[in-house]
Amino acid sequence: MIELIKNTKFDFIGKRKIAYVISLILLLNGLFGIFKVITGTANMGLDFTGGSTVQVKFSEPMTVGKIRETMIASNFHKAVIQQVGAADSNEFMIRIGVKDAEAGQAEQKVVSVLTAGTGDKAITVSGSSEVGPVVSSQLKEKAFLAVFWALVGILVYIWIRFKFKFAVAATLATFHDVIVVIGILVLFNKEIDLLVVTALLTLAGYSLTDTVVVFDRIRENMRNILKQPLNEIMNSSINQVLSRSVITALTTMFVAAALLFYGGNVLFNFSFSFVIGIVLGVYSSVFVASPMVYDWEMFEKKHRTVK
Repeated sequence: MIELIKNTKFDFIGKRKIAYVISLILLLNGLFGIFKVITGTANMGLDFTGGSTVQVKFSEPMTVGKIRETMIASNFHKAVIQQVGAADSNEFMIRIGVKDAEAGQAEQKVVSVLTAGTGDKAITVSGSSEVGPVVSSQLKEKAFLAVFWALVGILVYIWIRFKFKFAVAATLATFHDVIVVIGILVLFNKEIDLLVVTALLTLAGYSLTDTVVVFDRIRENMRNILKQPLNEIMNSSINQVLSRSVITALTTMFVAAALLFYGGNVLFNFSFSFVIGIVLGVYSSVFVASPMVYDWEMFEKKHRTVK
């Protein structure tokens, strides 16, 4: 196997208290972000705030970029534009927020703005629909449930494959990553929509994979190396798979970075979340999950000694 970092001897377990402090700060910011999401004061996307969808057809060639510029110029900053059908169909679906679509005036507002901004006076409306606050609230609830059940699945899977203490550590590390990403998104006022939820679920799986690799090596060495102190065994195990973790992270990062820089506005928040999640996945498997297992083992050992 290719080794990017060879023969490392970092004392990860010895630095765990510093990592705990860093994680605590990030988690506090994340919990503040969760509070803002729950109360609706975060920058929520149209999926969670409700709004109207208007499908329009232009009589002249048109692009998503031109429509977006026109909508932004008229203060429709959160408008979501998607092309419908073939590239030459000139048909687009436009979603605007509740505040922009009061009193059922979405069709008139959208057509008026597009006519003035593009100069096309023969725009026709193919259809329209509205998503009210109740439906949006249900989507938000389902998004939280999706993340919750993902964490439950992680707990059960690791419990079956390893031990309960490993399962708890892996689940808390994944929860840590998800919460921290939400906190960073809220801190930078990034829009949270269903694509971001998809990114959170994706990074949960990525973080788990990295943690499982580290745990697998720790378990193997704990079985085969009996004379060394536990902190040395765990440090050695983490160092042995460190190169693999870094290479995997960099490989995935190249793809995520490509989406971040070239994916456009629609995919920006998804890729931004995933880039942060990749870094956190490596960090949490080394500085959160593994140290938690170590502290749990030490607590049990001390408790057995006292008895």
